[in-house]
Amino acid sequence: MKVVFAGTPEFAAVALEALLRAGFEVPLVLTQPDRPAGRGMKLQASAVKQLAQRHGIAVAQPRGLRLDGKFADDAAQAQTALEATGADAMVVAAYGLILPRWVLAWPRLGCLNIHASLLPRWRGAAPIHRAIEAGDAATGVTIMQMDEGLDTGDMLLAERETIRPDDTTGTLHDRLAALGGRLVVEALELAACGGLRPVPQPAEGVTYAHKIDKAEAQIDWSQPAETLARRVRAFNPFPGASTAWAGEALKVWAAEAHPAGAVAPAPGTVCSADATGVRVQTGDGVLCLTELQRAGGKRLRAADFLRGHDLTVGTRLGG
Repeated sequence: MKVVFAGTPEFAAVALEALLRAGFEVPLVLTQPDRPAGRGMKLQASAVKQLAQRHGIAVAQPRGLRLDGKFADDAAQAQTALEATGADAMVVAAYGLILPRWVLAWPRLGCLNIHASLLPRWRGAAPIHRAIEAGDAATGVTIMQMDEGLDTGDMLLAERETIRPDDTTGTLHDRLAALGGRLVVEALELAACGGLRPVPQPAEGVTYAHKIDKAEAQIDWSQPAETLARRVRAFNPFPGASTAWAGEALKVWAAEAHPAGAVAPAPGTVCSADATGVRVQTGDGVLCLTELQRAGGKRLRAADFLRGHDLTVGTRLGG
């Protein structure tokens, strides 16, 4: 079976690696154009492009796929390249471009999407972040037959993954990426022998995982400690929860929710600080900060951070 692959970040690269290990022929990869990254803002190839080049796979990077859109020339070139592959299916994982109707209808077996949630919960761009932020006990991966809606296509395979109490988006991402690679290989093997059974998504339970905005990373100390602890985990590694301290941004990479003390000062006030953490009053309970990073500094456990920085009792964070 020939499979064209469309994806961009590391989550997608894991799936592409799984397809190659399973022996599928991948004649072409679609990925986003190179973007500026790093301190020097030099153009950097996506994780998928780097992997494809290591395996000698042809890469196309259209800026758009609409034949009547702003990047019609790119789309026409991509159409020619796709049709020349004679591929049976397209696998899509975190690609970043909307697939128009001509792409969805092109391969014999259609376009299969690897989505990092148990649909219809958390359709959209940031399902891993939002599942942790919401306090979900579990999530998973759904292999979906793509249609023109936003993650609305029929479900082909799905598998559940427990969200651990200490999971960050980073740790959960890695498990779901591996699960997605395994499931898409299974789905294609079933498709080859006509064994896939599409199931429409239920109308109940639909939620949307809206794209993460950097502004969300600002800690609102009036929120409950439990809510803030989940947000810290959800925004690790991107964009990183932060609060204002001494006129600069202080990143919080790990934190735990604790019950409120006998006396509750104003939200954002440091209640105590020692080697085990910096305890800050919230709107309900105390948030114990256990890993912090000053602007331009390194990520440090609380004990190490406090050796070089004085976060005294009564200090007000966030304003």
